[in-house]
Amino acid sequence: MKTTLKEKKSIANHFIYDVIISGAGPVGLFLACELALAKCSVLILEKEAHPKSPLKQIPFGIRGLSAPTIDALYRRGLLNELQLHKRIKSPHVSSAAAGQLSEPQRLGGHFAGIPFSFNHIDLSQWKYRLPSATDVSLISEMEELEIILTSRAEALGVVIRRGLAITNFHQNEFGLTVQSDGHSFQSKWLAGCDGSRSIVRKTGGFEFAGTEPEFTGYSTQVTIADPEKLSPGRNLTSAGMYMLSQPNYLIMQDFDAGAFHQSGKPVTLEHVQNLLRRISNTDVTITSLHLATSWTDRARQATTYRDKRVLLAGDAAHIHAPLGGQGLNLGLGDAMNLGWKLAAVIQKKAPEGLLDSYETERYPVGAQVLDWSRAQVAIMKPDPAAFALNAIVRDLINTRDGATYFAGRVWGVFTHYHLPGNHPLTGHSVPNFELEAGTMLGELMQDGRGMLLDFDGNASLKALADEYGDQMKYVSGRAKEQLGLRAVLIRPDGIVAWASGKDPDHKELQKAVACWFVPMGSS
Repeated sequence: MKTTLKEKKSIANHFIYDVIISGAGPVGLFLACELALAKCSVLILEKEAHPKSPLKQIPFGIRGLSAPTIDALYRRGLLNELQLHKRIKSPHVSSAAAGQLSEPQRLGGHFAGIPFSFNHIDLSQWKYRLPSATDVSLISEMEELEIILTSRAEALGVVIRRGLAITNFHQNEFGLTVQSDGHSFQSKWLAGCDGSRSIVRKTGGFEFAGTEPEFTGYSTQVTIADPEKLSPGRNLTSAGMYMLSQPNYLIMQDFDAGAFHQSGKPVTLEHVQNLLRRISNTDVTITSLHLATSWTDRARQATTYRDKRVLLAGDAAHIHAPLGGQGLNLGLGDAMNLGWKLAAVIQKKAPEGLLDSYETERYPVGAQVLDWSRAQVAIMKPDPAAFALNAIVRDLINTRDGATYFAGRVWGVFTHYHLPGNHPLTGHSVPNFELEAGTMLGELMQDGRGMLLDFDGNASLKALADEYGDQMKYVSGRAKEQLGLRAVLIRPDGIVAWASGKDPDHKELQKAVACWFVPMGSS
């Protein structure tokens, strides 16, 4: 007899899931994919009944993806599904902004609106980033990412229930009971990926510490009768900042300490026009306001990412101004780091303390991004001190070392974890080695397993990898460029846990392996 939808929902309500995730945004979906790839049962509860929203589409939903995110999508076979970056350029960077550079150059990004050029970047400083590496920066949109990740999650068996917001939960040493609009669900773990106003964070009593806003930001889609009255690119003035880019996408920052955004008032055509005239010091006329949203530079971070069986990721764990578009990348990095670790704990394949490393590794990365955001705000203020600092940073960013530094930060190339080990590659993303027969290393990581990469065909390394069963696979073969390496231990998230440029020290290797994996039969 065929099971009805009502019966399926009843079964879902009483099933004990490995993990319940609050929020079906990109972070929640990507975390669900990572868990399901490792054979965990996952339920996502999403408060919105329908995933589509104008604010998730061009131009509002557009996001710049940085190197760690692009690597993560590539290593899970999802990168080729992104299409937006093949059709259009980012509306956040106007080609007219090139006028702020001393000569015609290819723009790579910006810091506080100050552009840096690809031409100035010294790629030789990034010696572990091979020519076969993925792009350092791509654009996508929230809707595109959610469609791709939803499809993958459902294909892996993730259950997604929309129109159900978590209202409460209770945990004990064995698991949790989660309430949602008259429904009750059971799970072993709960992950809050439900955004800056996270119900999981608030209900769980997590402290959300940080700084209050300096400005109200506005993202609007408008029709302007006389756009020629506005200067091209991103403009800092004595009253704030404005930028008009395609298609009729107007961004403004008004340094009102976030007062308008916190007032809850609607963003009206009259308000936007008055604000634009004041900031631009023109009599420009807006004839239509199609879409509008406001935001602030409030910067807060949960003081802990875990309370027993409850974990936070993405905007639920940290919020900051969307300057440079690092928020989504930060959240997806959380998901990539957390997924395999939580799955290993659930399946009793984890060494003691593995899950603690989620916060140990991701908290400093989040704190650094928040400070990066605060630093941008500090030199965008409409006051003499900020203008002076802005001029100095502009000079620095137009030097070769300066552009290389800012690009490395904006694109996430410098992202790494402080892991034990002497090799400088340890804690960094593994290079995309091109192996014999043209196979790329990233293509071998789609199963989400750890890897022991052996360039010398060392039988003892294969024997070691075999002790860990399906947790780790052994890959042997020469590479087109080996960067002086002999062997590399790679975590499921693509992070190098150990590397050696000489005959492997087996004691050091075994010690490194024991940090992340447990042998078969010992759990």
